[in-house]
Amino acid sequence: MTASARLIASLSDRPPPDAPHHTATPHIIAIDDDTPARKLIADYLGENDLRVTAVPDWRAAQPVLEREAVDLVLLMNLKGPIGDAIAVMRPLREEPGIPLIIVTDRRGEADRVTGLEMGADDYVTKPFSPRELLARIRAVLRRSRLKAQQKGPRAYRFDGWELNVDARRLTAKDGRQVWLSNGEFSLLVVLLGSPQRILSREQILDRSRMRDGDVYDRSVDVQIMRLRHKIESDRARPAYIRTERDTGYQFAVPVQVVY
Repeated sequence: MTASARLIASLSDRPPPDAPHHTATPHIIAIDDDTPARKLIADYLGENDLRVTAVPDWRAAQPVLEREAVDLVLLMNLKGPIGDAIAVMRPLREEPGIPLIIVTDRRGEADRVTGLEMGADDYVTKPFSPRELLARIRAVLRRSRLKAQQKGPRAYRFDGWELNVDARRLTAKDGRQVWLSNGEFSLLVVLLGSPQRILSREQILDRSRMRDGDVYDRSVDVQIMRLRHKIESDRARPAYIRTERDTGYQFAVPVQVVY
């Protein structure tokens, strides 16, 4: 029986999809040159609260990584010795924070050890239970999410805007890049980290960790004014950064945190 036939048989008796576990749907790239198997896995995972982009090879996966956020890569149906996958996995290792699961019919201990030493987060051998694969994917995603949260957010999104924390880059609704000074960036991170909560000037200074720098010298009020100049469409009636009289400031719109 071929690998596709075994997979079809296992999926034909699959139980109803599990209940969703997360509000944000994780995005997975499934790489497999076996078209029927690739579609079946994509359909099964899609029924279980995962968004799957299924592609035949690494070359087809690269544009997806460049234009979209990806939470996990599923590398399936490896040909030849597992060491040959190094060329495939090396570009993935350059994408920090994206976990990798290898799915292969190579069951030897040496192959498994090699795959894990190369940087795979898990190693699944064929034939496999789709429910087991789903459980392993969720376990890897949980570990990855916990690790990312311990490191802090990668980005904040609000009302069509995005602040990439690692790149220190603010992108407006229309896609243009908005330059921020160190003080403006630090203050915006503090405000986005506590959305819809009133922060006093003292709290903003403490959380910005810039008491002896730009924020302290020029005052929070001046930095807030400059931020408003860059992100508010109507600075007389700010929609994002609101002043709470005699108290401080509030970032008034919902914020999505990206880990």
